[in-house]
Amino acid sequence: MPKRSSKRPKRPSDPNQLAASIVAKTTGEAKAQPEKNPAAVALGRLGGLKGGKARAEKLSPRKRKKIARQAAKARWAAKADDGPN
Repeated sequence: MPKRSSKRPKRPSDPNQLAASIVAKTTGEAKAQPEKNPAAVALGRLGGLKGGKARAEKLSPRKRKKIARQAAKARWAAKADDGPN
């Protein structure tokens, strides 16, 4: 399965910008990444940890069933698009 995101910053496609970024990196003038607010990180993680479970508890059984049916349909449609191996 392909990775969804990269930890490294994307290199510029423009040769001039690429050259400038290489020079900045080698001379130590590269922009430093701003530090994240630990409180905001903790709050975002907290929401992410309980998000799916809390949403599932709020949904009615009928709505949950409808969502599950749509997901299954999408999975089977994607499998049918791939064709036989």
